Amino acid sequence: MPRQLIALLAGLSMATAGCGGTNLPPAADLPSRTPSTAQRIDEATAARTFASLAGLDQAWRERDCAAVVIATTWVEKTLGGRACAATRNGRPAPVRTTYSKPAFLLPEEGGWFAALATEPEPAYFVFVQARDGWRLGFGPVPLTGDPPGSGGSTSGGGPDPVTVRRARLVPQRHLTYLTDPAGLSGVRFPDADPVRKLRDELAAEPGRVRPDRLTVDVELLDVPRTIGAGAAMLVFHTLRLTFHQRGDAHPRYGKADLRAFTGKSEPDRLTGVEIVSLVSELTPDNKVRTVASRRDLADVRP
Repeated sequence: MPRQLIALLAGLSMATAGCGGTNLPPAADLPSRTPSTAQRIDEATAARTFASLAGLDQAWRERDCAAVVIATTWVEKTLGGRACAATRNGRPAPVRTTYSKPAFLLPEEGGWFAALATEPEPAYFVFVQARDGWRLGFGPVPLTGDPPGSGGSTSGGGPDPVTVRRARLVPQRHLTYLTDPAGLSGVRFPDADPVRKLRDELAAEPGRVRPDRLTVDVELLDVPRTIGAGAAMLVFHTLRLTFHQRGDAHPRYGKADLRAFTGKSEPDRLTGVEIVSLVSELTPDNKVRTVASRRDLADVRP
């Protein structure tokens, strides 16, 4: 199976007291490009691909990490690695809901497509073309508000070229915002937006764990995938949060997670990796809001 390196577009550290622990190796191989033979998928093939999620759900229920890795790529392959192995050590496996009634978003460039499942609750999925078929790369990512462009299959022809160019920069806006707790950059998100809540959490976390020392690195993973949704754009992208903690007075993770990942319940230092999956809407007037989000613990190391 071909392996590709993580595309780290940028990385900045939150300013916190103290210094971090050991550096963690890349969480997974996140593909930054699709095969050269990529073609635009048709709706019938998209429907068959979506139906194949049943096999992945079974693999998770059986804690078959090898099968999870084979059936996934991008974010979901990351979670099929150390996070899946931890379920064999007592950590609960993800509860896999059977999703149905998808509306497909089919980009012109091919090589990937998105789906918005509406039952039992709305959630986004992204499937990526590999050389030997289609794999789940992202999802389910539950909606946090009203979805744009969810009335059926959508092409990328709606938004104007300026909006399309701006969409590619949406992840950088997230990075700037999350590493600027004072708000000096001028980047803004709505009051109830999950990204705003995440920034507040990251800024407060070092104080919460004192006298332990904590640093937080925020990185962008891979290149964003964008598609038109009416006059707006949808942007599918991911962040990696790496927490370096020294001290065991207030460990960031519970004893069950620590034992499942590290075999220890009270390490005096740890490095934790969390993956944040985001679907953002960019409007023609250059406003960004989070449409869907999900956060997963991908790894913990002493």
